[in-house]
Amino acid sequence: MKTVFLFGEAQSGQFRIPTVCPSLEELLRVFGHPPAGTEGISYAIQTLLFKRDLIFFRIEEEGFSIEDYMVGLQMLRKREIPRKLSAICMPGVGNATLIEAATCVCHLYRTPLLFTPKDLYDYLTLQS
Repeated sequence: MKTVFLFGEAQSGQFRIPTVCPSLEELLRVFGHPPAGTEGISYAIQTLLFKRDLIFFRIEEEGFSIEDYMVGLQMLRKREIPRKLSAICMPGVGNATLIEAATCVCHLYRTPLLFTPKDLYDYLTLQS
C-alpha cells in the first residue's frame, strides 16, 4: 500500500508521535478539526480519500515549529517508521532549512516531497 507521511497542525492528539490513521473517522477522532489557516488536516483527508495509508505527525504550528519538524525528520532518517513511504507532505513549510532536511530524507526513501505552491514561492523568494 502507498503510505504518505504528513506533518500537520491539529486541534488535538499527541505532538511528535507518528500516528497511523486508517480512516477519516479515526483522523477526526484523534486529531479533531483543522485549526483556522492550516492545511495539514485537509491534505490528510485527501490522502485518505485517494485510498492511501496515512501517517500523521502532529506539530504545534505549521511552518514554524522547526524543532517539531526536525524530530519527525530524524525519526524518518533513522528509519524508525516501519513502512515504505510513497510521499512526505509538509504543507505550510517554506523554510529552506526544513525543505533541505526533508529533501535528504526523501532521497533515502526515494519519494517526493509535497508542499503547496505558496510554500514553493516562499522557498524560492526567501533564498535570494
